[in-house]
Amino acid sequence: MINQKDILSTIQMIQQQHLDIRTVTMGISLLSCSDESIKRACDKIYDKICRYAQKLVPVCEDIEIELGIPIVNKRISVTPIALVAAACTTADYAPFAEALDRAAKNCGVNFIGGFSALVQKGMTDADRNLIRSIPDALSRTDLVCSSVNVGSTRSGINMDAVALMGRVIRETAEKTKDRDGIGCAKLVVFCNAVEDNPFMAGAFHGTGEPEKVINVGVSGPGVVYNALKDIRKEPLDVVAETIKRTAFRVTRVGQLVAQEASARLDTPFGIVDLSLAPTPAIGDSVARILEEMGLEVCGTHGTTAALALLNDAVKKGGVMASSSVGGLSGAFIPVSEDEGMIAAARCGTLCIDKLEAMTCVCSVGLDMIAVPGDTPAETISAIIADEAAIGMVNNKTTAVRVLPTPGTKVGDTVKMGGLLGDAPVMEVHRESSADFIARGGRIPAPLHSLKN
Repeated sequence: MINQKDILSTIQMIQQQHLDIRTVTMGISLLSCSDESIKRACDKIYDKICRYAQKLVPVCEDIEIELGIPIVNKRISVTPIALVAAACTTADYAPFAEALDRAAKNCGVNFIGGFSALVQKGMTDADRNLIRSIPDALSRTDLVCSSVNVGSTRSGINMDAVALMGRVIRETAEKTKDRDGIGCAKLVVFCNAVEDNPFMAGAFHGTGEPEKVINVGVSGPGVVYNALKDIRKEPLDVVAETIKRTAFRVTRVGQLVAQEASARLDTPFGIVDLSLAPTPAIGDSVARILEEMGLEVCGTHGTTAALALLNDAVKKGGVMASSSVGGLSGAFIPVSEDEGMIAAARCGTLCIDKLEAMTCVCSVGLDMIAVPGDTPAETISAIIADEAAIGMVNNKTTAVRVLPTPGTKVGDTVKMGGLLGDAPVMEVHRESSADFIARGGRIPAPLHSLKN
């Protein structure tokens, strides 16, 4: 039974503590759109997305007004385009991205994800075509997001794909340099990618998903931060219990919105993603939560332990609040999108090596990190390989989204605005990894992958 205290508490979370629904994402299967003719395939894609998602934005806006709960983003995810485009005879897949972009704009959504390929064990001709088309696709569109899964616990790491992605990221940065390399902000490289993630840039509609589905991503770093301010100097087990209770309340809000959107759009409800997704706004930062636990600055010794506590408590509290939890579900640490992370990076306490250690215990990886514009493609590939190894060995999702904006150097700032924020350019190791990346092949799956 919901009492008056619960209602007032939720209102306070929304009005004063930055609680919002970060995204309502409609997943749409495009498998029925395959065609030998790229024009016919693109026409089918555009028509199907518009038919299914035409009411997504108006319905979400109605829910916002009726429930008083902000829904920051309305998004669409689709079947990985490498699968849909495989029937076509062309090698240039950028027209598929343009069709997605037109459909997204027609529906009024913020982003559309799924210009994607799953190559953890090897690459088909269609996978190679899609990956090579990414720089053009992201330079010629505004709302399209792209992802490539290069590894998994079951399959190991496809190092040929890792090497290729380093070059693709550099080329994408070059082709969008007039916009501060923003194409790279819409491109993520995964290990153990999940099929029901509602967050961009990595969202795609997996082949095990229904024809269409509604997935919701909640937020709430500000709510957790304010809850911890009331228990300063309490033991860490009290901190964990407080976060669990707070995550429960935040997730209940997400469950309510998901059910309403599902019913009104006549679309099955998929999952609620529990991830704490920060923003550049003051008071909406994961880093500030860690500092509230007792760290002087995020990135100092103890940061990984504090983040592990936070991530675990969020999962434990949230999983009891929803009938279906999925996606990534953890604490995000995107540098450019988190005011506290930006401050810690600028003062030098937070570095890439520390961020890599933190990704061992949270979602989802090295995210929205600006690196010098002259960073070699092989170094970017090596960063991807390191992060994929963490995901593969620990049986968790990890990812890399780096921004090697041309012309930038350590100490500069890459400005993207909005939820993407501003990224201080961070130092990378200058020693070469080129010979390691040039070996190619596969890093075999770990022994514990043999679970049958």
